Amino acid sequence: MESQSREREFLSPHASFSGDTMGRLHPEPEHHLRTPFQRDRDRLIHSTAFRRLEYKTQVFVNHEGDYYRTRLTHTLEVVQVARSLARFLRLNEDLAEAMALAHDLGHTPFGHSVEEVLDEWMSDSGGFEHNAQGLRCVDLLETPYPDFSGLNLTYEVRSIFTKKASMSELTRKGYASPKSTRFVSGPARPILEAQVVDLADGIAYNSHDIDDGIKSGLLTPEVLSEASLWKEIWKHARGADESAKRHAAVRELINRQVTDAAEETERRLHSGPPSPAPKPREGEYPPLASLERVVDFSAPMKQAESELKALLRTKLYRHPQVTRKMDRARRMVRDLLEMYFAHPEQMAAQFRARVDHEPVKRVVSDYVAGMTDRFAEDEHLAFFFPGALVARPR
Repeated sequence: MESQSREREFLSPHASFSGDTMGRLHPEPEHHLRTPFQRDRDRLIHSTAFRRLEYKTQVFVNHEGDYYRTRLTHTLEVVQVARSLARFLRLNEDLAEAMALAHDLGHTPFGHSVEEVLDEWMSDSGGFEHNAQGLRCVDLLETPYPDFSGLNLTYEVRSIFTKKASMSELTRKGYASPKSTRFVSGPARPILEAQVVDLADGIAYNSHDIDDGIKSGLLTPEVLSEASLWKEIWKHARGADESAKRHAAVRELINRQVTDAAEETERRLHSGPPSPAPKPREGEYPPLASLERVVDFSAPMKQAESELKALLRTKLYRHPQVTRKMDRARRMVRDLLEMYFAHPEQMAAQFRARVDHEPVKRVVSDYVAGMTDRFAEDEHLAFFFPGALVARPR
């Protein structure tokens, strides 16, 4: 295939080549126009779980304003940063893009606070973790094909969900297709495109949470200047007004982090013999977080980024206005979990059909985790405050 030949010609020896893919759960003939990773990207874009990201909270609840990021806009920003890094490093941009599109599919409505509620509620049934739930989405819950469940993505793209647990562990816990045991063997070195996406995720959310936080009035540039990196950037930012200056500063923050990561990673890759592209070999493929970090910031930037994250945690994510809304979301989701568990017939038809042959808690967890913010709010109003429900267009 011409596109695979171009990969061999232009990509680094460190890249993952689509012609070397470890394959799919269900064998498929190759497409003459698209590589396996390009096909995965397209499947993800057309998936139901991807569309739902538009109405899932990043930090600010979707209806608070059209300006603020959602899981979908966050994902698109991660794609942009990941592709930029992958291009500079001559890694596989198509693989990085597909991984970036997939990385947040398992997130609950209303953000991380609701994930904690689901994990607590599922503590006697395997727990809940959004990376693992993302794998469950693409392997089991999406059903666009008549002959099997899932999107039938390549192993490499699916590996983005193994951030905290190995593929075989996720399979044992019921997050992945039972056929995943075919792929418990894996590469000795990490798939570098996965590390690109992981780093791009952090760059994107640090930057856009600052942007949204200042826009909302919960943060000020002066408060953020407690972090040395932002203080330096804000000092030199130029703009006709505060809004233009904020945009300039956020752009510079992204640029500095991407440039630092690209240069530091290139230095690491050139400091020793080339690493082979990931290929199967005997042994368990461990969680991504446990593998050697190749794509990363320099030590000074890592320190500056940690300082910025800590400041966002205390000044934005724990701001009383944010925590108050998250407390409300947690109570709402607890109500829904208990209600559906007691009355599973109230779930959508495709979930009701699973109750007879799957644990009810896991089915309820899948149903609630897949909800958008507004659907969860509508369901809560319908069951607990029926007189208050205002129909909205779907």
